[in-house]
This record gives sequence, structure tokens and C-alpha cells, in this order.
Amino acid sequence: MENDLTMIMGADKIANELGMTRRQVYGLIYAGVLKTVKLGGTVAIRRSSLASWVASLEAA
Repeated sequence: MENDLTMIMGADKIANELGMTRRQVYGLIYAGVLKTVKLGGTVAIRRSSLASWVASLEAA
């Protein structure tokens, strides 16, 4: 897996990457399933972290 440090900023953009709604993304964040950080009050996640999470779901 490549080491991509690019950040995806905002629940809307994260939702777009995952093909789900903003509400679903917040549900995953609040449940502790999706690990994000807050940057200036905006949720963010590294593109590589998101890809790793999806890959772990595929492997399960």
C-alpha cells in the first residue's frame, strides 16, 4: 500500500469517497469504526488510512 499523506477534509468528501451519506460517515466516526482527526473543527482522514480501512473490510 502506498504511503499517501493526502488528507480528505470534511465529512461530505469522506462520504463521497466511500459512496455513502454524510450521516453514515458520522455514524462510523461516533461508533469508533472510522478513525479521523479534527483539523480546525473539520473531520479529516488520510487517504491512505481510508484505503487501508476499506482493504481490511474486503479481507474480512
